[in-house]
Amino acid sequence: MSLVKLTYAITKTFPYEERYGLTSQINRSSVSVPANIAEGVGRKYPNEAVHFFYIARGSLYELETLLEVGLCANMLNEQSFLKSTDQIADCLRKLNGLIRYFKNANFKAP
Repeated sequence: MSLVKLTYAITKTFPYEERYGLTSQINRSSVSVPANIAEGVGRKYPNEAVHFFYIARGSLYELETLLEVGLCANMLNEQSFLKSTDQIADCLRKLNGLIRYFKNANFKAP
């Protein structure tokens, strides 16, 4: 959720004309991460959960790419980009751990 807060704060500084373009894409991809994790945890079987965790991981990579586009287009400064990519890397480590845990699970999720 802290990544979502950060990306929303970053996109508030983007040009107004980007609100339906890059701003919207960045915000949607950041929200997709916790939304898919939540949906995965709510699934009955570990394999179903892992499917949604993979979608969340894809959204993290999408978010990183979109932020890099913002950097290249001078809508985002290097400091904000590095702060966001650090958080993305942290989320990826945690999410990969969650994927490993659920892949090795011999139980039904709640």
